[in-house]
Amino acid sequence: MASNQRLSIFGLIVVIATSAITWIVVTTWFEQRAIDRLQSAATRTAMQQTRLFDSELARFRLLPIVLGEYTDLREALSNDDPRARVRMDAKLKLLAERTGAPVIYLLNLDADTVSSSNAGTPESFVGNNYRFRSYFIDAMRSGAAEYYAVGNVSGRPGLFLARRIGTAADPLGVVVVKVEFEAVTHAWSVDPGQSLVIDGRGIVLFGTDPDERFTTLRPLSPALRRRIAGSGQFGTAPLLASHYRIGKDATARGPTGERMIVGRTVMPVPGWRLLNVVPAAPSLAEARNLARLTTFTATLLVAAVVIFLLWWNARAAVSAAIRERLEAAVEERTAALREEMAERVAIDRRFRDAREELAQANRLGSLGSITAGLVHEINQPVATIRTLSENALHHLAGGRVDRVGKSLASVVEMTARIGSITQEMRRFARRGKGRIGPVELDAVIASARLLMADRFRAAQVTLDLPPAGQPAVVAGRVRLEQVVVNLLQNALDAVAGTADARIATVVERQGDTVTVTVADNGPGIDPALADVIFEPFVTGKAEGLGLGLGIVRDIMAEFDGTVAVVPSPLGGAAFRVTLIHAGENVV
Repeated sequence: MASNQRLSIFGLIVVIATSAITWIVVTTWFEQRAIDRLQSAATRTAMQQTRLFDSELARFRLLPIVLGEYTDLREALSNDDPRARVRMDAKLKLLAERTGAPVIYLLNLDADTVSSSNAGTPESFVGNNYRFRSYFIDAMRSGAAEYYAVGNVSGRPGLFLARRIGTAADPLGVVVVKVEFEAVTHAWSVDPGQSLVIDGRGIVLFGTDPDERFTTLRPLSPALRRRIAGSGQFGTAPLLASHYRIGKDATARGPTGERMIVGRTVMPVPGWRLLNVVPAAPSLAEARNLARLTTFTATLLVAAVVIFLLWWNARAAVSAAIRERLEAAVEERTAALREEMAERVAIDRRFRDAREELAQANRLGSLGSITAGLVHEINQPVATIRTLSENALHHLAGGRVDRVGKSLASVVEMTARIGSITQEMRRFARRGKGRIGPVELDAVIASARLLMADRFRAAQVTLDLPPAGQPAVVAGRVRLEQVVVNLLQNALDAVAGTADARIATVVERQGDTVTVTVADNGPGIDPALADVIFEPFVTGKAEGLGLGLGIVRDIMAEFDGTVAVVPSPLGGAAFRVTLIHAGENVV
């Protein structure tokens, strides 16, 4: 009897302790899951809103480009005839009405407005001078500029898209299209939470919460405030602190101090980011309700187990059957785990196959972009073979056998060159076998040079390559060539239009590792993209897909290597891949 009482007291203690521990653990787990789901949903919302913003902005970004081709626009800039400018006013007004642009206007070389879509209205820009606006100066210098500010006439904020008319050597003026985002923010307002667009200084430009416009998420230095006030970018806005406190992680505090979750994404305007801030209280309350239900259920289960064990202690006769049921449950769970592990292995295999397919597509795409150059490389020896063959026939007819032999020897040399080029094309295009082992860097660099030589000659870009005798590394030959070709192609695209364009490939041995750096003297990498440049679909090219560097990163991960952005010794951009040294006795 005493033994049963002690067991009953012990069972009650177990039930109470299990209930308390379950409440703590389950509440923490459910709350974390709720926060993770809320953060994922906020991020998806931010990305959807960014795509809507991008599609809206893309329409207006085409307007300055199209207007730059208007002969009437050039006539209005170069002709002082008021009638020409009045006609231009009417055309700009019609274009603004059809596209939905708030205003389109034309500035001459002195930044005076000579024509505007709002001419004849109380808000007319005609006659106003906008030299104080940085978009005029930047457009005249660089050809195009984008600048967000409050209109000094309308008082409404917007993004000014400016484009130079004429060439840098012979400019005529600047055409400007102002874009306002009320329609976009109104569409955003149906999504959960509040959405805020901030620039690189932490200033809220616009969003679904009108009280937050022109507030700051982080303190601004006095010098920065003076520069902003002097530019008139935000009018007379005092740039007060935001009611939101955004943390570095996914958490934030709302205007009343409530806990909130943040989803972030990069906007299609340099330096801009979109924050989707949603309250966490409803999700956390739901998580706690689930935790209470789970704890209650677990307590009942534990209590039932304790009662069952007490009964089992009294009825030892049924213990064998209970053990059999438990063993059967364990076996069933083990079988389920084996099946799950097999499924995960299959998923991993499909992922690796898909990744290789993507890498293969990238190789074929790269080969397609350089095929014209390789064809040119082949056409030259083919033309030489034909000439030598005709000479051989001529010498043969004249009985000059020694000259026939020399011509045929040259033919053999030319066919060997064609063979090396076509063999390199076939090898680079074939699917990777996944084998990783010692690879000679000299052969990889020589192959990349053969594939890319004509593109460099056509672009008149100087390519500096390391001397022969470079160390061997642990890699796959075809995939390492793909890495080098991708980086050379990116560098070649980056230096397009650069005077004295130069690209250098540098190999360095550092202990047990070997680094290969591809550097250029182009414009460099946008700081807004530096942290995400290796993510899929992130690119600094106007027509790029943003997949090449992601493929390079994945290939280097397979080699237990790395790829990183480093300072360029040539002043532009530089990418460095780090590989494992293959040892000294590699054949």
